[in-house]
Amino acid sequence: MQPLALTMGEPAGIAAEITAAAWHALHGAGPCFFLIGDADAIQGCPVARISAPEEAEAAFGAALPVLHSKLAEPAVPGRLNPANAPCVIASIEAAVALSLAGRAGGVVTNPIQKSVLTGVGFRHPGHTEFLHALAPEAVAPVMMLVSPELRVVPVTIHEPLARAIGRLTPQMIVEAAQIVQAALMRDFGIARPRLAIAGLNPHAGEAGTMGDEDEAIIAPAIATLRALGVDARGPMPPDTMFTALARPRMDCAICMYHDQALIPIKTLDMDGGVNVTLGLSIIRTSPDHGTALDIAGQGVASAGSLIAALRLARQLAAHRALAGGAFRGDVPPPHY
Repeated sequence: MQPLALTMGEPAGIAAEITAAAWHALHGAGPCFFLIGDADAIQGCPVARISAPEEAEAAFGAALPVLHSKLAEPAVPGRLNPANAPCVIASIEAAVALSLAGRAGGVVTNPIQKSVLTGVGFRHPGHTEFLHALAPEAVAPVMMLVSPELRVVPVTIHEPLARAIGRLTPQMIVEAAQIVQAALMRDFGIARPRLAIAGLNPHAGEAGTMGDEDEAIIAPAIATLRALGVDARGPMPPDTMFTALARPRMDCAICMYHDQALIPIKTLDMDGGVNVTLGLSIIRTSPDHGTALDIAGQGVASAGSLIAALRLARQLAAHRALAGGAFRGDVPPPHY
């Protein structure tokens, strides 16, 4: 297995310190990873500058391997600096290119501060959409959040709630659910995924008395998915589908908008949640938190989510290798 490529993330945030903490936690048993970023910005662990990903494994046991990419200006914890924004973008581009070339086993992204990137021409709502643009074989950008207790996918992602609901269609739900089913089979090794489809309105609309979207949009999508052989159930009332009794009955919850998916998983496991981008020809995971500018440089940031993201990326890469290679959302592997 090739080493994982870890991006630098926002230099003024907690990325450097959680990267060092992740190396301390993983340098014995792995998985092996290397950082694409400024080697001089890393403190708290030994650093080994490497010139190629192929050198990472030999260095990893004794030091954090770093493909050195110097920042434009030294980072100051908690203080955003637009001068370093192009370096952040370049780190992501390099990680994706190395993964597409087969020189990295997958991409793990440290958190970015989208507001500062926008000022230098970054026109994507987030990592998910940017990675979709960089990976030419992607079928669609689908964001999954994963923890030991729950997997969730929002059909609409980074957009105002009113616009998200206004453009929701049965086809959007069907396409997202198909990609999720294929990923659960190929990358997670789940033979017969069970998808719980969330309703939109209180009580899933209660037979149209609290809005007609559940009957007019979500129910037809579920009927189509069932006709296609997908084990899709719902629309389920969002206020009860995430309880301790309900969670073991599903392999993934398909939610209609961003917060409907992210609130339950972040409430259950903020430190262990992992962001996974489905539908890409490469593996990509990320910590399920932001840049934490308010605590940057204080040595109190938890590396739990980054460690979980690195471990999950390795597991997904191993499953995908056994399933026969690159992701294709329209072709589930027949041997599972």
